[in-house]
Amino acid sequence: MLTQEEIYQKVREVLVDALAVDEEEVKPEATLVGDLGAESIDFLDIVFKLEKTFNIKIPRGELFPEDILTNPEYVKDGKFTEAGLAELRKRMPFAELDQFARNPLVQDFANLLTVRDMCRFVELKLQQQEGQASA
Repeated sequence: MLTQEEIYQKVREVLVDALAVDEEEVKPEATLVGDLGAESIDFLDIVFKLEKTFNIKIPRGELFPEDILTNPEYVKDGKFTEAGLAELRKRMPFAELDQFARNPLVQDFANLLTVRDMCRFVELKLQQQEGQASA
């Protein structure tokens, strides 16, 4: 199993390559969209590169669950509902949602994911993969 630092370094390399940013810009607290300039098309490349780098499978919508945004049960008047926040917590256990939950504007959703969240996501995927391999 890779260490957290090894995961961070590899995620950093993926993001530098996918987003054409300087290594110094890819800090744990940097947001993918706001700080690193990721656009929706970049997320496909990021997922592809993460799959190759870590030898994991990332089903569509697992890392970036866009379908939540169009569900009226989860979004009302431009904000996530309590049910929407609960669904985000369930589907994105790797993301730090506490601060976002204080004012859960849909327009801020794109700025939610940080480099640290990406590392936690990969770590969870590797743990799941390891658990399946030993089962």
